[in-house]
Amino acid sequence: MAKQKSEAVPPPEQPPADQTPAEPDYLDQLLRLKAEFENYRKRVDREKPEYISLGKASMLAKLLPLYDLLQKAHQEVQASHNDTPLAKGMEGIFKEFDKLFREEGVTAMDPLHKPFDAARQEVFGTVDREDCDEGLVADVLQNGFLLQDRVLRTAKVRITRKPQKADGPASAGK
Repeated sequence: MAKQKSEAVPPPEQPPADQTPAEPDYLDQLLRLKAEFENYRKRVDREKPEYISLGKASMLAKLLPLYDLLQKAHQEVQASHNDTPLAKGMEGIFKEFDKLFREEGVTAMDPLHKPFDAARQEVFGTVDREDCDEGLVADVLQNGFLLQDRVLRTAKVRITRKPQKADGPASAGK
């Protein structure tokens, strides 16, 4: 049998004895890590007030339906049982809510008889009024609230419009 020549595999190249592999630069890595951590800490410090504000707004928005119910109950009690202990208790609860809202920067909107603002109000109907301009808020169905200058809850309103004329183009086809 004929012997096949085996090809010799050259040995892996080794760096010359005078060249050593580069050592990791631990000081550079440490400085980079320190800088990244400082940037992270500064970002968290900047974002923290925003997160607190969002949490506060969320909690206050959840209190508004309770506030509405208490306000209606307060009005009923004041109308019929003005000098009873119930009326005095309701007055105390209502004052505490008002105090809390003032401290947190919550204010009620007053859109009545003002032009409709889509950013702060939702329309839930119209009222035909000859004596007013179109687009004014005629009725407030549910109060809206602001937290500082941001809308916490939009007001639900009805706006005015001019009455339709019976002899106009809409009635011509009838």
